[in-house]
Amino acid sequence: MKDNDKDWEKEKLNPNGWLPSRPSQQFNVVRRVYQQEALNKDADYQVPDSPLSHRCKKALKSCGFGDCLLNSVPIAKWLPRYSPRRDLVGDLVAGATTAVMHIPQGMAYALLAEVPPIVGLYMAFFPVLVYVVFGTSPHVSMGTFAVACLMAGKVVTQYSAHPEYANLVNATNVTADAMMAAPQYTPLQVLSVVCLTVGFFQIAMWALRLGALSTLLSEPLVSGFTTAASFQVLSSQLKDLFGVKIHKLGPNYKVVLTVIEVVKNMPYLNWAALVISIITCLIIALNNELLKPWVSKRCRVPVPIELLAIVVGTLVSRFGGLKEQFGIALVGHIPTGLPVPEPPPVELVPSVALDAFTITMVTYTISMSMALIFAAKEKYEIDANQELLALGASNVFGSFFCCAPICASLSRSYIQYQAGSKTGLTTVVSALLILCVLLWIGPFFEQLPRCVLASIIVVSLKGMFMQVKELRKFWRLSKLDAIVWLVTFLTTMLVNIDIGLAAGLLASVATLFCRSQKPYTCLLGRVLDTDLYLDTKRYRAAEEIPGIKIFHYCGGLNFATKNLFRSTLFRKIGYLKGAETSPDEDNLTRSESCEWDPTIGNRVQCVIIDATALSYVDAPGIKSLVAAQRELATNNITVLLAGANGPVLEMIERYNSLESERLQLDTFPTVHDAVVYHKILISRKPDPAITVVT
Repeated sequence: MKDNDKDWEKEKLNPNGWLPSRPSQQFNVVRRVYQQEALNKDADYQVPDSPLSHRCKKALKSCGFGDCLLNSVPIAKWLPRYSPRRDLVGDLVAGATTAVMHIPQGMAYALLAEVPPIVGLYMAFFPVLVYVVFGTSPHVSMGTFAVACLMAGKVVTQYSAHPEYANLVNATNVTADAMMAAPQYTPLQVLSVVCLTVGFFQIAMWALRLGALSTLLSEPLVSGFTTAASFQVLSSQLKDLFGVKIHKLGPNYKVVLTVIEVVKNMPYLNWAALVISIITCLIIALNNELLKPWVSKRCRVPVPIELLAIVVGTLVSRFGGLKEQFGIALVGHIPTGLPVPEPPPVELVPSVALDAFTITMVTYTISMSMALIFAAKEKYEIDANQELLALGASNVFGSFFCCAPICASLSRSYIQYQAGSKTGLTTVVSALLILCVLLWIGPFFEQLPRCVLASIIVVSLKGMFMQVKELRKFWRLSKLDAIVWLVTFLTTMLVNIDIGLAAGLLASVATLFCRSQKPYTCLLGRVLDTDLYLDTKRYRAAEEIPGIKIFHYCGGLNFATKNLFRSTLFRKIGYLKGAETSPDEDNLTRSESCEWDPTIGNRVQCVIIDATALSYVDAPGIKSLVAAQRELATNNITVLLAGANGPVLEMIERYNSLESERLQLDTFPTVHDAVVYHKILISRKPDPAITVVT
């Protein structure tokens, strides 16, 4: 390498980190033409050897007992380094702010789980203390979440004898299993066993290091699912918003059936409840849209409008006699003190296991998404597997206090972060304030109208409702992603949450298969006199080399794509078969006639398969490559393989050692090596040097 500019090395990088543009600068690189075998020999190539015993020994050696203990209990890392001067004020303010939000949201979301509102406060105290010990994100606010509580409430309704529906147990659409299980368990017992089962699943996933499973739920799937779930939540609150009573409904088609039932009961709606609901929704919405942005610019502590709503609602109900005069449904009895721990009915675990696994995936995915958002902002790492342990231990502990599965809340987490949260001590401060409510203040809210809590829930869903706009983004980015969103959304909203999630997963897998069946393929041409080979359809300066077709294939070559690879290869190079190829690829010889596409110009002498983007190959894929190579060879066409990575070449070598029909073709590290090699082979020139100008 030579440089004519002596000051070149003195020049600094620009702000973006790139070297200054020097269009007149040229570098000449001269090296021999390499075949893959020669390069492997010169570069001392060897297959990495790491047996299981060696990996286990290395893992045990690198992670002693002390390190494993510290990694499994993150509080042991950050608590000794805690600085009161730096962190205490922010944690106190954020903890108090989060507690103020926990009270109304916890009481409201507990109704979604078909249990008394006090359970929502239990969820803000017991499991979150365990999360502080094992969790790795100091900014997420764990506790109640609308979608998780709604999914748990579905199971509670199915397997418990709900007192509100005791006289309607023979209602339509109730399954036989639910009718058999309903008299045996209370809603709190069913909820506790759901929480316990979710915790067991999460701990098992932690033990198996399955933190990456959350990636199975793609962004379009999660967006469509949570958007549809918000409509499920809305429909579940219609009876309280309008003050009507409806029959117990089956698990499927709940949104449609609920709307029908509410419309049927419109002549019996409670006008007082409707007026209170409208006023509460209007006040909270105006605060969120107008007052909150104004206050956030001047103070990091938001106006606790939800807390004010339940306090004012309780006072109006207490002194106005809303239940006596207007028949408005109230929250009812709220016990004081802490509940006595009770073991969940473990015999119900097999019945709720499938629903619990669904809740496990949803809550973990949402919690991890929130944790990663704040980790990216504050530049720290989140351990996906450790989060499984934190959530699992929290749910197992909370199940003994009749809690629902916990999940990160978007609204509370954002407020907690904005209020200045620094460490996990924020959660401890919030839990201590919730403890004061549990011990002394709880009975004050017994007179709270349920329609106020329903209004808080409905307004809080605005963010999830607005996710409908994301459909346009997904449609513009990828039609397949938009289809996943639509399938998940429509199935979840119109049928059922569980079925909707399953449909979304199937749609996501189907899109992966569709994408694998449409890999990016093209013919490459050489750009000017360089060693650059680009898509001839996208780069007008790229010109095909006469007699040589360079076929670029991007993707995996396996049993699912082997036929597509072969047909696309023949079509791109202009190879027209005179007879249809037998689907039996064991017969690799051909005797039928063939001809060439007259539009391709000169007859092809060499086909170079650019495998630089070939990610994976299996035995059926190699067999398809053998068949294509044999067929082209019978027509005096040389086939070369360029740019294949190490694992692909190793797989080909293993295939050749086991199969009688071997893949016999020359391999090269780059496309340019293959091109120059073929030219030398044709012209018989002795000089194999390459001059690359960049």
